[in-house]
Amino acid sequence: MEIGFIANAFREKSILITGSTGFLAKILVEKVLRVQPKVKKLYLLVRATDSQSAAQRVQNEVIEQELFHVLREKHGKEFGTFIWEKISPIPGDIIHENLGIEDAELRELLWKDINMIINVAATTNFYVRYDVALNVNVLGPKHVMKFAKSCSKLEVLLHVSTAYVTRDKPGLLLEKALSMEETLKDNLFFDIDTEIELVERRKKELQAGKPTEDVEKMAMKELGIERARHFGWPNTYVFTKAMAEMLLGQLRGNLPLVIARPTIITSTWRDPIPGWIEGIRTIDSIIVGYMKGNLPCFLGDTDSVMDVIPGDMVINAMIAMVVAHSNQNAEFIYHISSSVRNPVNYEVLERSGYSYVAKHPRIGKDGKEIRMFKVPVFKTLDSFHAYLFLRHQLPLEMLRVVNFILCHLFSKKYNELRSKYKIVMRLADLYAPYCFLKGRFDDINLERLRMETRKHGDSHMFDFDPKNIDWDAYFHNIHIPGVIRKAIK
Repeated sequence: MEIGFIANAFREKSILITGSTGFLAKILVEKVLRVQPKVKKLYLLVRATDSQSAAQRVQNEVIEQELFHVLREKHGKEFGTFIWEKISPIPGDIIHENLGIEDAELRELLWKDINMIINVAATTNFYVRYDVALNVNVLGPKHVMKFAKSCSKLEVLLHVSTAYVTRDKPGLLLEKALSMEETLKDNLFFDIDTEIELVERRKKELQAGKPTEDVEKMAMKELGIERARHFGWPNTYVFTKAMAEMLLGQLRGNLPLVIARPTIITSTWRDPIPGWIEGIRTIDSIIVGYMKGNLPCFLGDTDSVMDVIPGDMVINAMIAMVVAHSNQNAEFIYHISSSVRNPVNYEVLERSGYSYVAKHPRIGKDGKEIRMFKVPVFKTLDSFHAYLFLRHQLPLEMLRVVNFILCHLFSKKYNELRSKYKIVMRLADLYAPYCFLKGRFDDINLERLRMETRKHGDSHMFDFDPKNIDWDAYFHNIHIPGVIRKAIK
């Protein structure tokens, strides 16, 4: 790398970005436009019926976001002109061949012009329908790879995965490629085509019974969790992400491929604005549940490492990876993590949440302060279940009986408490594996990349070193306020 090479590497380059209306992609688009205004073109793939609706989605869901405030101030009255000179929304969808781009002339133009592809598109819901996850997270990347091979000037394909595709065991979890069809359980193997056939067969069986939409939806969700855990992965999202890595590694041929594996992604640390976030992300469900009073207890070890990384650091790392491995005909794996460089445990999150609420009490609809209490956290499954049974499940069952005897007089209260109980059980089921992490995500490959950026003067503009973060200050002053602004009205 040369001095300033990271920003300069995007000069006069054309980049295709999938998942462009999502959280990470927006940060990426803003960053590239801000650090390299002479980028040739950012092609943003958007689920839309035509070019006009694609442009409208980009305008509403990307450009008008607070995230673009710095860029908007920088260009002033010329902001709109600059944006639409650099951005080209493309109607399409990665679940289809040719990324759903129906215009043959447009496809030919893209194949001749694109230099880099960054695949961010994914469904990140842990409890998603299995058929949906297979389409988006597995077949989608397969279509992206096929499209990439048609691009005559392509220098690199970067695919965003997750660090949790690896086996959770004590010690360092290495930045290694996944072997095709190898599972996280010894002596178990699986076949991706068989999984797809299983889904189609199960859907036909369900449809034969003429189920309601909700029944089919729930059945597909449960099938995903069942298959993921059968093979050793914690949820459908991570399982399908692992499949995608295997497929891409098998299909790439000589194409330069970078697999970026971030851990738990949180709000931006500082760039372009601190605390920007979108949607409810992993640990934010715990924060929101607590702030809304819907989290009476939780299962997890507050002493265990919470491997989190701010969204802007993820993007900075991805940009450095793309530049470092352009035209290198190999596969590269990177963990974007903090558990080795600057570990932080869940006790910091608990402490920060409670201290923030103490200083900034929430006010209810009646104008009165909402009293908040420390949530009891249980480090074992047995103690968690015992507490829930005595404090919630048993009283809930008694209220159900009383409600029935008194002609549903307490239905509102019963439904409210039952909803809170179900939230706790679902959060514990989905997120407990992340709260009992045994290993640490090795990031030696990323450390080599950090050394290069420091050596050549790019480390400030493209900071992806978690050692620079004061976690207490970050959670108390940046992340928790950001979540509250976004998720709690």
